[in-house]
Amino acid sequence: MDLTALTDFNAVALHGGFGPAARQTGRPKATLSRRVAELEQSLGVRLIERGSRMLRLTEEGRALHEGTRGLLAEIDDAGEAIRSRAPVPSGRLRVSAPIVFAHVVLPHVASRFAAAYPQVELEIVAEDRVADPVQDGYDLVIRINPDADEWLVGRRIATDRRVLVAARGFTFDEAASSLPAVVLARESSVVWRIQSDDGRERSITPQAVLRLSSLLMAREAVLEGAGAALLPGLLVEPDIAAGRLVKLGADAGPSVEIWALYSSRRLLSAKVRAFLDVLRRVE
Repeated sequence: MDLTALTDFNAVALHGGFGPAARQTGRPKATLSRRVAELEQSLGVRLIERGSRMLRLTEEGRALHEGTRGLLAEIDDAGEAIRSRAPVPSGRLRVSAPIVFAHVVLPHVASRFAAAYPQVELEIVAEDRVADPVQDGYDLVIRINPDADEWLVGRRIATDRRVLVAARGFTFDEAASSLPAVVLARESSVVWRIQSDDGRERSITPQAVLRLSSLLMAREAVLEGAGAALLPGLLVEPDIAAGRLVKLGADAGPSVEIWALYSSRRLLSAKVRAFLDVLRRVE
């Protein structure tokens, strides 16, 4: 069985189509299609149902994918183990990170990493979904308050706390139990527990002026004076320091933890180790 064709087939199966697989692997779509066709011909069975909008594996295709993807991962790990002995990290490094963290923190990390390790091709995907390192083809995933997972290991890289902020000049009665607010679309009937700088706590019911699906959108709306919002500190601290926003308090709940995780089924490669080191050193 041709190992390259098998690898291409598994990439198509993993990413759900020839187009997505081509974008993730950097291999031409036509090459992937030809390789899969050659594999089907050599096996004498159809592996993929063509002609539909969504790719669908045949029964034989599912069996082949499930039976060989682990073996291919082991082969990749063996190669990675050899590369990890090299003095200079190289190859492709894929990282998944939450949107706010990716936009606020990772540009600085990426620029420093690229300057320090030019032989590594770094790709950072900003997404709020819970990505799986193995299934989604990531070397490292960054998560907020991750659940315990026996298949993932890593380290805590930062902590953060949500901050209640408003534009400068926003009128706020500290004795009031509600205020006009910009809230996330997924929030409903929430009560914010806010702690002032002197340690006092109070409950505030946000009266939604805007409901937005993105924290980045919420920050922009608050800057425009739409209302107050409870936003990640790492997102608004530069605005507070510059006087664009005023801090009205902080979330009285526990701080959130930000972790960088990788699959426990894979060795820690030199490129991942180098990225974690740069991430740790960026303030």
